Amino acid sequence: MAYDEQLAARVRRLLSRQPELSERKMFGGLCFLLHGHMCCGVLDDQLIVRVESQHYDAAMNRPHTRVMDMTGRPMKGFVVVLPKGYATGKALGTWLAVGSRCAHSQSSKRAKKKPRKKSWRLIKQ
Repeated sequence: MAYDEQLAARVRRLLSRQPELSERKMFGGLCFLLHGHMCCGVLDDQLIVRVESQHYDAAMNRPHTRVMDMTGRPMKGFVVVLPKGYATGKALGTWLAVGSRCAHSQSSKRAKKKPRKKSWRLIKQ
């Protein structure tokens, strides 16, 4: 997994006060989740930010951003921020606020129940 450890540490430090923060290795990088929903991630030296659909176009119009495209198909709802776009602490904090808002807008995830095993009984007649 290739991701910028220094960027991950900066993100971790800024998100540390968020309740139910967790990390998971995904997309070949590191993702940060709030309440089980992806907020942002670090892939190589790029910041991946999850954006609400109504704010997607505005986020894409900001400088130093590009579409997230890992499979040849753009992934709407995710914005890739290049290093110049998160260079300052304020800029990084602004992007993390966008991702946090998106994660908090999702309904909370609950543990999935395991399906019951069906027991088949033969009925004597």
